[in-house]
Amino acid sequence: MRIDHGGLLVSDVERSLRFYVDALGLEEVPRPSTFDTPGAWLQVGEQQIHLIGETEPGRARAMTPAYDHAEIVIGYGTHLALAVEDLDAALARAAAAGVHPPGEVFARGDGVKRVFLTDPDGHVIELMQTGVPVTGDEPRLKPPQRG
Repeated sequence: MRIDHGGLLVSDVERSLRFYVDALGLEEVPRPSTFDTPGAWLQVGEQQIHLIGETEPGRARAMTPAYDHAEIVIGYGTHLALAVEDLDAALARAAAAGVHPPGEVFARGDGVKRVFLTDPDGHVIELMQTGVPVTGDEPRLKPPQRG
């Protein structure tokens, strides 16, 4: 088995496309013409993300309740992780598109540094870079302190 794609219900396909293409650098790929619902497909390495446009206003928000800031910052919840070659460059691209993570970049303790952000509908996205030296001083992942 392998993961082929993940699907995200979004309230505005064009707005989501701007986020994933402009801020994250993903490539939109053709979607079959047999779909009568709004949507778009994005290539992520060998896998895809399928943006599924809502057909009932408010449905995307109802199916994806908002996370607290403290949960987003540490990735405490459902999320997609995108591996990048250069996390600093990926964050610079996102910033140029007006997207800024709510928390700091931190090391996971296994050679990965990462940061979390959200798309326009609140889906949590992890950007991660592998090959980072492990120092032994990496922070502990503690439960979020929700306020």
